[in-house]
Amino acid sequence: MEHISHLPSKVRDKTAYPDILVISSLFLPRKTAIGEYIYNRCLQDPEKVVVLAAGCSGDQVFDQEQKFSVYRWINLRYWLGNFIGSWLQPTCNLICSFVLAIKLYFRYHYRYIEWGHSYEFPALLLLSYILPIRFFIYLHGRDIIEILHNPVGRSLFRWTLARAEGIVCNSYVTQDYLRNSLRLATPTHVIQPVVRPEKFGVGHNPTNLDDLRQSVRETYNIPETALVILSVGRLVKQKSFERVIENLPLLLTIGIDVHYIICGQGPCEPVLQSLAQRLRVDQRVHFAGYVPDRELAGYYAACDIFAMLTLLDTAVNRVQGFGVVYLEASYFGKPVIASRLSSIIDIIRHEENGILVNPKSGYEVFQAFQRLCQDQQLREQLGRKGKELARRKTLHRSLYRSEPLPNALLN
Repeated sequence: MEHISHLPSKVRDKTAYPDILVISSLFLPRKTAIGEYIYNRCLQDPEKVVVLAAGCSGDQVFDQEQKFSVYRWINLRYWLGNFIGSWLQPTCNLICSFVLAIKLYFRYHYRYIEWGHSYEFPALLLLSYILPIRFFIYLHGRDIIEILHNPVGRSLFRWTLARAEGIVCNSYVTQDYLRNSLRLATPTHVIQPVVRPEKFGVGHNPTNLDDLRQSVRETYNIPETALVILSVGRLVKQKSFERVIENLPLLLTIGIDVHYIICGQGPCEPVLQSLAQRLRVDQRVHFAGYVPDRELAGYYAACDIFAMLTLLDTAVNRVQGFGVVYLEASYFGKPVIASRLSSIIDIIRHEENGILVNPKSGYEVFQAFQRLCQDQQLREQLGRKGKELARRKTLHRSLYRSEPLPNALLN
């Protein structure tokens, strides 16, 4: 990690001549979906990017292991405490990203900025006038809602997007929402998240998944012949974990030996535990609590079906975030049962790699579980297709195909 005070030092050999400055207040090792997305982008062209990000716990060790240079600005939570620091951090992000980007320009003479999200975007707007650079801005969905609902912020945001070389959306849902809201002429690209196997401690061709599968099943005393349904997420009402639990007695009644593992923590855990006890399936519902990324591979390997019946929050107008857990389950070759929501259709194709249902329809949900539980061939078919789709990816360097960047970036 390099802070502001280190900028006058000699240029590091890692990225001597970067063309692109990637800026984000969210970046690994802080675990966020946006941070993971931006990190995966940097891994595609480590010799052509330099990163400017907010500091976080463990960043020094993490940054030293990277093939690209990473510079950090301070995290006020460490200095002022979580309450005051969290309140002042957005202003700190805006000012520090602006000042450091200018200093880094005189060091590297980069030609492009890739702004990792819409947070603190006024700094990007100012940079586009001060520096002789062009820029792309990434949008993930939820990060643009508050801006578009603020009249002043909306005007500035529209101005910023109009000056962009291109807008990168993480899903077609976000792209459609943006187009319908602002109707801009700026080119918009969809580059969806990808699964990084190293995140789970496995390579691209893991050989120990069978051992991981057996280990998880033994932990919860699940027979090898039993079917396992898995959910991964924060235990909140919107995720509808209770819908899966309610189907377990019905599946057991028709002779299906089934268990349900829930990975995650949240306020609804006592309610879900009470429901399982009331339905007398508490011996078949296993609450794993928080599971680190490096242990999640075992849970994905152990399950036969991945299910998340998310409800659309109609109380507020917002874009649903990209459901990375669906993508991860598909990557591990698991068929998915999910809600028929626009944000999920981006990932799960009905009858191709999963089954989409109306989560409020008890009949639809039960039929989906019954089909997959009773048809091993269908499970394997959907799982194979899911793995194929999850391993497809669009590289961020495609943004520059029409740009006169050096050949090294285009190879």
